Amino acid sequence: MSLDLIPQPRSVSPQPGTFTVASATVIAATGDATGPAWLLHDALRAGSGMAVPVVPHSESAAITLRLTGDGHQDFPSTTAERYRLNVTEDAVTIEAPHPAGLVRAVQTIRQLLPADTLRAAPVLGRPIELPCVSIDDEPRFGWRGVMLDVARHFQPKEFLLRLIDLAALHQLNVVHLHLTDDQGWRLEVPGWPRLTEVGSWRSETVLGHANSGLGFDGTPHGGYYTAADLKEVVAYAAARYITVVPEIDLPGHVRSVLAAYPELGNTGSAHPVATTFGIFPEVLAPSDEALQFARDVFDVVTEIFDSPYVHIGGDECPRTEWLASPRAKARADELDLGSTDRLQSWFTASFADHLRSKGRRVIGWDEILEDGGAPADAVISVWREFATASKALAAGHDVIVAPQKAVYLDWYPSDQPDEPLHIHGHLPLETISEFDPAPADPADDETEHVRPLGDAAEGLGASRGRVFGVQAQLWTEYLPTPRQVEYAAFPRLAAVADMAWSGMNSRRDHPIADRLPGHLSRLGALGVNYRPLSGPHPWQQGGTGPRARFDSR
Repeated sequence: MSLDLIPQPRSVSPQPGTFTVASATVIAATGDATGPAWLLHDALRAGSGMAVPVVPHSESAAITLRLTGDGHQDFPSTTAERYRLNVTEDAVTIEAPHPAGLVRAVQTIRQLLPADTLRAAPVLGRPIELPCVSIDDEPRFGWRGVMLDVARHFQPKEFLLRLIDLAALHQLNVVHLHLTDDQGWRLEVPGWPRLTEVGSWRSETVLGHANSGLGFDGTPHGGYYTAADLKEVVAYAAARYITVVPEIDLPGHVRSVLAAYPELGNTGSAHPVATTFGIFPEVLAPSDEALQFARDVFDVVTEIFDSPYVHIGGDECPRTEWLASPRAKARADELDLGSTDRLQSWFTASFADHLRSKGRRVIGWDEILEDGGAPADAVISVWREFATASKALAAGHDVIVAPQKAVYLDWYPSDQPDEPLHIHGHLPLETISEFDPAPADPADDETEHVRPLGDAAEGLGASRGRVFGVQAQLWTEYLPTPRQVEYAAFPRLAAVADMAWSGMNSRRDHPIADRLPGHLSRLGALGVNYRPLSGPHPWQQGGTGPRARFDSR
């Protein structure tokens, strides 16, 4: 019997028979197991129409959730998400050392249920059955993430909640929000009101690709999240043991900041929020005022988000304004940096110091390794070249594997001419399904919490960094709506989830290509605008207008 589970569990033993969810079914759970039990209650009620009660104790309980450990684990940790699920004709038993593991088992049950149970209303008139099975599971990596860029195109809060639920279904445990960029600022900061009054809106947006020369749409675009919005998102994710990691991109990608507060820049000149896409020369000035601005923003971020990590961006930060600025040169001399090129390293260290005082660690894109390097405790998101991961590990940094050629879902999913507009490149499902985020694991021991990568770190002992895991990116320059984000994400994000959870041996033995057709019925029941394996539906195609495919970089 094929269960078509994605990601593929470490050990699956199908058994004959089924367990039937009946009107008398009861869920038993106590203590920290109660939250996951109520998630299971919600899933069963949505799928069957029956309100299966959660009780602390019951001799007749057919479903039992039980914690076997003390529930204390640092993030990221694979052992926290280990679980055992046993389904017989008479009972369902879930055991895990941590509530996160119980939640992962609940998501597996969601996939074991008939696909129609994922619809918004139950399909009544037939029993709801689970196949009998024994599953012993644990993820390969402790960090399994997806990043959504809400700065280039604002995505409504409701879609963030939907993405979290889809991430949970696929056993991902990180949703990274790219909250600021040249094209928009997306969170309110007390004391800096113009960030949302001015920085969250642009006057118009380029039509088609930025390089296509089609002009602009003449339509204002923008939006931002209130603190209450973001706290709701964080709480919704926390119930599913998903960490929401915020990103404030500094000191580059700040046109939206300087539109609101030009005095924080190097020239003092006002620049409008960017209406097209690319790399802009404007960066923060290396001033006390700019540093205080960043601290004020990070104070708000750490109050809203409970993530132990805060992403500071740090990518694509041109030095041209600093090189041309006497003030910047004077500040570099004052700091004894030796060169204005090292000002970004100074910014990064300053951000890290402040966030460390708040009990948080910084993450940065791999550019923060350049021109002076990054603080020792900085986590590096490797996006440009996969080989950079080995260099970062050798320098002692923990690493998130996120290379554009393997996990950038804003790249085209095929070379078909009718694909709707994406940024460039070609990242088919097959490339993702064959990618190994840690190829130098000789024994492919799937029990390690974090994984080594390559030979560059050998012999470094305690100084060697760790591979936290893998993360997909959804940059939204050319994905303006939730439906277009879903088209770019699925089913490729399912392949990323499989990569992040399952070891290479398991993936080879159970190719995702064999499991995807069954899984797509689940996505269809959820109403996900996924790309069919054969190519886009006619209504998903790019056509000949501004959504037409454009390949030039």
